[in-house]
Amino acid sequence: MTGDQGRGRIVVGVSGSLANLAALRHSVFQARTTNRPLVAVLAWTPPGGEVGYRAAPCPPLAQVWRECAQDQLRTAFEQALGGLPADLDIQPMVIHGPSGPALCAIADNPDDLLVIGAGRRGTRARTLHGHVSRYVLANARCPVLAVPWTCPFKTSRHALRHLEREATSNG
Repeated sequence: MTGDQGRGRIVVGVSGSLANLAALRHSVFQARTTNRPLVAVLAWTPPGGEVGYRAAPCPPLAQVWRECAQDQLRTAFEQALGGLPADLDIQPMVIHGPSGPALCAIADNPDDLLVIGAGRRGTRARTLHGHVSRYVLANARCPVLAVPWTCPFKTSRHALRHLEREATSNG
């Protein structure tokens, strides 16, 4: 990617999930490495969906949801990095709409890099959460980097159980 310095942007979808926090950290690394601006996008839809909101729109309530989305974006940066990195050109964006189409619309330049969290593997996880990554991978007009989530405790779980058994048998 060093040949791409100064061209395009790094666009990262933000949701606050563990996979997404890894993607956010990696997008900051990519932005620093390639000297490109970082666009952090959190797309939101009303609880209950657009159809329910269209049936009974309430602009003050929509404003509250937008503010909650802005808080969620700030919280994601806090959790992933301890706050907004001061050394980067960061453009936080909160968009009303479905995540997949919003990310593809923003990362519309072939020189952009779209970073998403790959999430967990498994049928249930893909059924519940895989629609955004599938949409982006199928529709993006720029390169997409899907950052996998790996649990640092997954391999430690067995060691922890072993230590707990030792403690109860010795004590």
